[in-house]
Amino acid sequence: MLPDMTDRTTALVTGANKGIGYEVAAALAAKGLTVLLGSRDRTRGERAAARLRAAGGDVRPVVLDVTDPATVEAAAATLTRLDVLVNNAGISGPLHGLPSATAAPTVREVFETNVIGVLLVTNTLLPLLRRSPAARIVNVSSGAGSLAHHTDPDHYMSGLPASATYPVSKTALNQLTVQYAKELRKDGILVNAAAPGACATDFTKDLPFPITRTAAEGAAIIVKLATLPPDGPTGCFFDDAGSVPW
Repeated sequence: MLPDMTDRTTALVTGANKGIGYEVAAALAAKGLTVLLGSRDRTRGERAAARLRAAGGDVRPVVLDVTDPATVEAAAATLTRLDVLVNNAGISGPLHGLPSATAAPTVREVFETNVIGVLLVTNTLLPLLRRSPAARIVNVSSGAGSLAHHTDPDHYMSGLPASATYPVSKTALNQLTVQYAKELRKDGILVNAAAPGACATDFTKDLPFPITRTAAEGAAIIVKLATLPPDGPTGCFFDDAGSVPW
């Protein structure tokens, strides 16, 4: 866990009005953190935060669209403290689409949320995180971003149809995670990527096979990385089973 602090530890979770992000917010609030629940839609964010407050958590809605610098800057302007940043917001893009048949604007749209959005939010909030005695950044990635998985003939991902959108964006996010970890190590900020696995959420509802893993189960590794002790790892990629190969 994070060390005790004079004031209440504060976490911001993007894309947290539903799914895995919501469960991350719930779990962090249950651990006693003040949680800022980021959501593009004000009403949905307020409703989600109200449900978690009713369960006893200190959860506050924040309007935040990771592709809109104005909302990110506005959210940052309301904060005086931030210890944990969970970059959870993400989109899948087309589930099926060979690279040779995918238009550049489609790829650009996915990268705008899954990679550029992470850069925008992180850089905007870094001044606050640098003031924290033990800041943590968790980028929510995916096993689909593992080059090792896609090139291992014994791994099921090597048999999936080729795609130029979601898996490529998560591979880029993994590299961005490593680069932030390198830069911020000297500041004591631990930066890691998490692979929550395929969970039964709106994100996976159109997959051609059933998903039984819950969003709460997927959130567990994210929460673990968000509350690492001072000697915890940085610049790494984890799922429930441990280290994920890049």
